[in-house]
Amino acid sequence: MFPEPASQEIDWNKLSLKGLDLTSHVESHYSTETGEWSAPEIVASPYLKVHGLSPGLNYGQQCYEGLKACRTADNQILLFRPNEHANRMHHSTNTVSIPNIPEEHFLACVNLVVAANSTFVPPHESNALLYVRPVAFGSGPQLALTSPSEFTFAVFILPGSAYHGVTAQDALVCEGFDRAAPLGVGNAKVGGNYAPVMKYTDQAYREGFSLLLHLDSLTHTEIDEFSTSGFLGVKAGDKPTLIVPSSRNILPSVTTDTCIEVAKLFGWKVEKRTVKFDEVPFLDEVMAVGTATLLLPIKSITRRSTGEKILFNEGKSEAGPCCETLRKTIDDILRGRGQGPEGWSVAVKEV
Repeated sequence: MFPEPASQEIDWNKLSLKGLDLTSHVESHYSTETGEWSAPEIVASPYLKVHGLSPGLNYGQQCYEGLKACRTADNQILLFRPNEHANRMHHSTNTVSIPNIPEEHFLACVNLVVAANSTFVPPHESNALLYVRPVAFGSGPQLALTSPSEFTFAVFILPGSAYHGVTAQDALVCEGFDRAAPLGVGNAKVGGNYAPVMKYTDQAYREGFSLLLHLDSLTHTEIDEFSTSGFLGVKAGDKPTLIVPSSRNILPSVTTDTCIEVAKLFGWKVEKRTVKFDEVPFLDEVMAVGTATLLLPIKSITRRSTGEKILFNEGKSEAGPCCETLRKTIDDILRGRGQGPEGWSVAVKEV
């Protein structure tokens, strides 16, 4: 039977972001001798065999992606906008000198890993989803600061729920640390943009803040993004206005783009531009949006250097009206209950 029904050994209401030892993954390897990626293979383990001198481990020559798969009421499994994730990974691999992974190869590897692990796709009636994590890195052993002769592309899966939950959360402006240099790699999905932030997010968690908000590194006056997700603001009105920060330091977000396209279908206005932090107090709603975060309402943003604590939606724990509308519409498309634009939902095929 394909796809397999959702496992009955997992409590789908109590999922975490920690990996399962039960899952398999897909691997493909690139050699400069052949100039090609090998055919994808299933590895019956969630573990990788990596040489200790690989540039991926030593120099951070790696990048990754994240996309979603959901089960429909008629037991299909749908990938959400996988082509857009393939395009974004192309940009990331180019940023860190990894050979391009052709779109059709990326899609084949993603399809294979989800098909092989279909029992880990949560049931339709749950609020959970399957998170798919492609990773690429330099794997040929060497100490030279040049590209190696071997590379690895692997795809893993993890059933999970929304990263930060669904109720409104408090955010803190990150000060004393800059996420990305003005001419750096902030617009690529590479680990070096995330590992240095961990100490600051850990500290923020201890102080009661679920997210950090990063400002531009040059002037500290413009919105970039949250540590885990993109920033969306809303100005209320008969036709709400969606305000989207634009900066070369921001990771292009598939979820942000999805929100923009859905907002346009509703006839909302969309402004994609530089957003000054001084504008934030005049926003009616703020959301953190991303593949793992989904659409998360922000209750407040605190900036300690100025003593500001800005409330949204009157500081309520529930989502504001625009966030709720976008979230429900996108969730319905994800789970096959609603129809999105052509190409957004791609059915997983038996392999």
